[in-house]
Amino acid sequence: MRLHFILIPALVFCAASLQAQLKIGKLKYNGGGDWYANKTALPNLIRFCNNELGTRLQDEEDVVEVGSPSIFSYPYLYMTGHGNVVFSPAEAENLKRYLMAGGFLHVDDNYGLDKFFRVEIKKIFPESPLVEIPFTHPIYHQKFEFPNGLPKIHEHDGKPAQGFGIFYQGRLVLFYSYECDLGNGWEDQRIYNDPESKRQEALKMGANLISFCFTSQ
Repeated sequence: MRLHFILIPALVFCAASLQAQLKIGKLKYNGGGDWYANKTALPNLIRFCNNELGTRLQDEEDVVEVGSPSIFSYPYLYMTGHGNVVFSPAEAENLKRYLMAGGFLHVDDNYGLDKFFRVEIKKIFPESPLVEIPFTHPIYHQKFEFPNGLPKIHEHDGKPAQGFGIFYQGRLVLFYSYECDLGNGWEDQRIYNDPESKRQEALKMGANLISFCFTSQ
């Protein structure tokens, strides 16, 4: 199955390639976890990308169910939450086809998601385990440089922030930000009272993810 969106093939977000506004999607999943967490995060990231990268993303994300064929309309899907995640066989197959066809899924551990997500992701790529992404990978070297990998935005268990991923035919199709809280860093400043420097780190790394998603296919 081919994706229904047009992926941008070059590293430049030129005006001609962005005449039609794209939207990004927030993944709604079953199992009881709060997939809807970080309500202000994506609009802030979109605004930042439009200002800093020259993208023309629509102002707000769409909510899209993991089993819906409409996921094929979004080049970038964002998944977050604190609790349980359950993918039915049909949902896992739908998400697998999306990723194999050129889609990109960013899973953002919002403290509590990890143990559930790691089980469910095996339904999608049982033969492709999560691997740590090396600091030399292009995802850390788009417009913004992160030579030491993911920034640490919020403290959890004293662990370092880590970026994991799944590759399909040599292409990074899933990026998992762990012990990092990028989405919390994208939120309105009043919500967590993070220093502006931390928010900027989070937004810049988020912009790298968007840039990588649109230019690496």
